[in-house]
Amino acid sequence: MRLARHIGNTQATLETPTLFESQGGAGHCKYAISRADAFEWLEGAEPCSIHAVVTDPPYGLVEYTARELEKRQNGSGGVWRIPPAFDGCKRMPLPRFTVLTDKNRQDLREFFERLAEPLMRVLVPGAHVFIATNPLVSYLVYEPFISAGFEKRGEIIRVVYTLRGGDRPKNAHEEFADVTVMPKSCWEPWGLFRKPCEGRVQDNLRKWRTGGLRRLSKQEPFKDLIYSSPARGLERKVAPHPSLKPQAFLRQLVRAALPFGQGVILDPFMGSGSTVAAASACGLQSIGLEVNEKYFEMAKKAIPALARYQRQDVVIRGQKPTPRTDPAQRFDT
Repeated sequence: MRLARHIGNTQATLETPTLFESQGGAGHCKYAISRADAFEWLEGAEPCSIHAVVTDPPYGLVEYTARELEKRQNGSGGVWRIPPAFDGCKRMPLPRFTVLTDKNRQDLREFFERLAEPLMRVLVPGAHVFIATNPLVSYLVYEPFISAGFEKRGEIIRVVYTLRGGDRPKNAHEEFADVTVMPKSCWEPWGLFRKPCEGRVQDNLRKWRTGGLRRLSKQEPFKDLIYSSPARGLERKVAPHPSLKPQAFLRQLVRAALPFGQGVILDPFMGSGSTVAAASACGLQSIGLEVNEKYFEMAKKAIPALARYQRQDVVIRGQKPTPRTDPAQRFDT
């Protein structure tokens, strides 16, 4: 079910630098996005045609159903927890996966089985998959990928300080003032998987240009701990998606995913297109899929703006955010 397709490009110039300099310097970075069902698209995709996947799935059976989205919009809760205001600021609704039923969990497991199996066919040997999850449901993501034949290569820990968790019992805040129901969340796991290589890693790198992760520099490897602020300000304004991830974080993942900067990155659940924008900003080719018409239209406008986006403070080499004052702090190209 491919409903629409859009080919775009963004232009990197010396006046609009990116978090990483592309190998070709200034130029046009092409991408293709389609309004399509990810599972149907994968069925029709050519074998060994994708070199990496970077995606934040919708866990698409509960929180993004029409019923739950309506509850979120109306502020009436459901699976979306509507947090109380904090210091006068209205907080964003958050999915509360603690309310999932046994059937919800089984549906999630089957969802990722349906995803992992066709990805194994479409990806080239040695291709990596970066997939966002949540500490409460990550096992429902990881087990289907391992069963499909992927190698688990670890987790990328996104250290992100939000207002999620740490709350007192609902409707009993004053009675249990010294009790928190769950720990305050300070991290987000991204599962890292790899399709098995053909022979040795070095052979796979020569043939398929995949199998490893791009280093930060000749002296420093890519790390599994990344400090990352939530997407705010201009990013949130141009791409008001409930699960928007910041460019400062995504650009590090897409860069690492293609060790030679060659190949195609797929985001089968692109939402507002932030992964596609990150790839474009880094001079990498990508494909984005989104079945929701509202988010697809949002992505068409947001991708060029996000790809041009440049923050004044960025995360450098797995460290805490610091102001960008020294151009030499950029990653090696």
